[in-house]
Amino acid sequence: MIIELHLLQSFPVSNLNRDDVGQPKTATFGGQLRGRISSQSLKRSARLLFQRHGLEASETGIRTKRLVTKTAALLEDRGRDLEDAVGVASSALLALGLGLDKRRSSLTEYLLFVGSDAVDLLADYCERDWDRLAIDAATRAKAAEKKKGDATKDEATEEKKSKVKPDKATLDAAARILDASRVVDVALFGRMIADNKDFNVNAASQVAHAISTHAVVNEYDYFTAVDDLQPSGESGADMIGTVDFNAACYYRYANLHLDQLSQNLRGDTDLMARATRAWLNAFIDAVPSGKQNSTAALTPPETLLVVVRDSGAWNLANAFLKPVADNDLMVASTRALLGHFNRIRRFYGEDGLRAVVAASVTAELDGLTEGEIAPSRHELVSRVLAATKA
Repeated sequence: MIIELHLLQSFPVSNLNRDDVGQPKTATFGGQLRGRISSQSLKRSARLLFQRHGLEASETGIRTKRLVTKTAALLEDRGRDLEDAVGVASSALLALGLGLDKRRSSLTEYLLFVGSDAVDLLADYCERDWDRLAIDAATRAKAAEKKKGDATKDEATEEKKSKVKPDKATLDAAARILDASRVVDVALFGRMIADNKDFNVNAASQVAHAISTHAVVNEYDYFTAVDDLQPSGESGADMIGTVDFNAACYYRYANLHLDQLSQNLRGDTDLMARATRAWLNAFIDAVPSGKQNSTAALTPPETLLVVVRDSGAWNLANAFLKPVADNDLMVASTRALLGHFNRIRRFYGEDGLRAVVAASVTAELDGLTEGEIAPSRHELVSRVLAATKA
């Protein structure tokens, strides 16, 4: 079973998701430049809301390269020497088959997506195997000192040598530390660990980049700032600059594959129900944080369309292949979205559809039956969740 979420959300002056030169992200679609918000930005915005929508802190994960330093700090709290703890924690990660950053060995090679209890579990593993891991740390320190002056040493080769294949006991420890069966955001968005595919998790949720329903042109705000302590006889600005922005109505799309979520959470029906509710509510409320202190673009979605289906998935972005051009962008975008959806379901049929529920703050929901229209967001969410249990 699949839940599909389609949202229309208009933001005023904003720069929610910047590119490498600080401008709002864009994409060319239908031959026209569109505003864009990346799926990564939307997923992070949603993840940060999961606890507000019913999940416990222990049921959400963290993305970090700092397992070594956090584990070492915990071991220090338990009475270990901090310097020794850093070496042991580093050795522990290498023993688990994970790499360390070549320039800063206190960081992992890449961001790890783990449960909130990973630091405690890694510290427990360090305590159990302290003597062996301490010897490994000392050996690595001596080897590093020895090769300091050897400029011809191949770092890639050395890195390969430092990663040892874990034995069964170590793999069991790694499985406990990297277990994601009760970590909802890992179950939803997946995880890839290049060093050991056994710990990979297939994502249950797919999230599209949001694109504007109409053509956009990025603009910029010219600003000046004056020194509050500037002598009264002096004039002129002490800072001059520009900030890029746009204003756009975005189409957002995400889906949730409930069978994959159930598999990732090992069939825990209670956690799955709470995860589904949290996913739906968090994605409705998700707003990226970029430049919000200077723009306060905190507008909620105005049109919501949710489809519950047995199989298949329809991203409705092609409703906007021809850019919307209208003074009332939300009404025109809603009309285009629902028109496209109804044409698609007439053409492909409705055999796989379990429920269609829509709600809108301002627009008429033309083409939908009375039973498919909800009067509020709360009613929409209730109907969707009921349809998943039918």
